Amino acid sequence: MLTSLTQYGMWGLLILRTAIAVIFIYHGYPKVKKPGQMAAGLGWPANAVRVLGVVEIVGALGVLFAFQPQVAGLLLTAVMVGAIYFKISKWHIPFWAHDNTGWEFDLILLAVAIFLATNIL
Repeated sequence: MLTSLTQYGMWGLLILRTAIAVIFIYHGYPKVKKPGQMAAGLGWPANAVRVLGVVEIVGALGVLFAFQPQVAGLLLTAVMVGAIYFKISKWHIPFWAHDNTGWEFDLILLAVAIFLATNIL
């Protein structure tokens, strides 16, 4: 019975691509719109924050519309490797935290980005 669910694999992939795109667009948009405000929290120059936001949005749109999806997945992979690096080494945020967002969410986004970068959509 469950093997018959594989016929809906493309729908599952579409849902996954849509979800990851929405998340990255949601997080990238403020970096493009108000980079100075976001830069204060990151400790980066505003232009670097703007570039990060553009990379997030371009990667998200590439994944969503399957336009150069492996390149888009690699862009999102790089973003998430950087996010996890900063959370662990710079901000000393644990894997999970009840009073703060740990990097467990970043890890699942990294896993999805790697999946999308290494599979033909």
